[in-house]
Amino acid sequence: MNDLHSIYCRELGIIAWQQRNAEPPISMPSAHMADKLAPLRTKVAACTACELHTQRMQTVFGVGSETAKLMLIGEAPGFHEDQQGEPFVGRAGQLLGSMLKSIGFERNDVYIANVLKCRPPNNRDPLPLEVKTCTAFLDQQIALIQPMLLVALGRIAAHYLLQTKVPLETLRNKIHAYGKMQIPLITTYHPAYLLRNPIDKKKAFFDLQHIKKRLLTQRGDEPHGKLPNTAAEKL
Repeated sequence: MNDLHSIYCRELGIIAWQQRNAEPPISMPSAHMADKLAPLRTKVAACTACELHTQRMQTVFGVGSETAKLMLIGEAPGFHEDQQGEPFVGRAGQLLGSMLKSIGFERNDVYIANVLKCRPPNNRDPLPLEVKTCTAFLDQQIALIQPMLLVALGRIAAHYLLQTKVPLETLRNKIHAYGKMQIPLITTYHPAYLLRNPIDKKKAFFDLQHIKKRLLTQRGDEPHGKLPNTAAEKL
């Protein structure tokens, strides 16, 4: 077990386990390429379609590799994101970074975005009209990046991407499919939720192992179905 993995396990309060036949690291394509998202980023920066634009410091478009095989989607920018113009900074961003490192990724290996591109007042939940107005941008991001796997971080992202109101706990442990492209999608907890509810970090660790396994195997079977319990049995 590498040092980063050990550190993350200690943060989550998980008793570490040794894997006899470790999988090879996930090979990711280079992020050095033309910025195919630039025109869309410009549109987002100029957007005034809902009232959120009147209170924002700046829009928060997304960050990471435009050739990423893994794309993570949260709900909306918070205070620090609004200040810096980048998703998942601050304590939640630090935890997300640790989560990614535990399965062999750096932030620049993946692509990270939110359902909303502007911060709701006082970090409240996005309103339905705000989601409806803003999510065309997210859909275009996904279409341009064409990830192998989507991960919905938290209830709000999961509900939009899957067009459902089913509780997050029910959506976990399954592989879903997003949109017409039928991109495989896994749901897990938002890092901010995990900071408030550390008891669920062990469940998040289970989700991370299956995210890694899905990317490593690149199976061609149907994207729906219950995930196996092998990782959970080792916790």
